[in-house]
Amino acid sequence: MVLTIEEAAKRLGIGRTTMYALVMNGEIRSVTIGRLRRVPTQCLDEYVTNLLAQPAA
Repeated sequence: MVLTIEEAAKRLGIGRTTMYALVMNGEIRSVTIGRLRRVPTQCLDEYVTNLLAQPAA
């Protein structure tokens, strides 16, 4: 249901630093649980759907 930043990065096939950048600039939504930042799997799906909706460069 929720993933660590590292788990989410692995699922997308990107690096941890890139994942942190996407989360911090708001491209991928995340939640804070206590002092921990987690990425709901639904937010990864939304991110990929948004990428697919963008016109090809």
